[in-house]
Amino acid sequence: MNHLILRLALCAFVLAPVAASAQRIAFVDTKYILEQMPDYAAAQQELDHQSSLWQKEIDERWSQIKRMRDAFNAEAVLLTEDMKAGRLDEINKKENEARELQKKRFGVGGDLFKKRQELIQPIQDRIYTAVKEVAGTSYVAVFDIGGISNNVLYASEKFDKSDSVLRKLGIKPGKDGAGNAGNVRGTEEEEQPEEKGKEPEGGGRDGGQQPKDGGRDGGGTQPEKPKN
Repeated sequence: MNHLILRLALCAFVLAPVAASAQRIAFVDTKYILEQMPDYAAAQQELDHQSSLWQKEIDERWSQIKRMRDAFNAEAVLLTEDMKAGRLDEINKKENEARELQKKRFGVGGDLFKKRQELIQPIQDRIYTAVKEVAGTSYVAVFDIGGISNNVLYASEKFDKSDSVLRKLGIKPGKDGAGNAGNVRGTEEEEQPEEKGKEPEGGGRDGGQQPKDGGRDGGGTQPEKPKN
């Protein structure tokens, strides 16, 4: 009997760190975070504008080629074989140039890709830095459920730290804060550090009280200070 109790105690001792580590895993939704960032909206707008300009440039090339081909078809009966060959060579050359331009603008590693890297990469770097600051020494891993390759089947909303990341970026989270780039750090909206071994109260998406600012991770409001 004593051996059984000793074995159970040893198992509990060995499994305790594993259970503690399991509770030190959090997640963020980068898609949600990006949608709350005015810088990202401005970058996306600039990308869309540049993309439309490049597409217009390509469309004009193809319109010119169509006019050349229509003219050739209308005049073909009046042209000699050498003249036909020369005109067709010119049309084919213009078509190849149009394809190359399209590839240059929108192909893999093309101008649009480079422009996106130029505008979006710094924003993603800021998010990554904010995630590391939120994680600190409290979490051993932070997963992203907003990525394209996300394969997380379930994530408890109690461990969603997306709004904490937004606050690190100086952005008020939630619907009411969308588009507000004001720095909220140092205000009552800043998340207070959690006490060691104590779960955060409220703010969870699993039935807990939701923050008043429409956020997601429960770090939005602080208790009122007693009046003097």
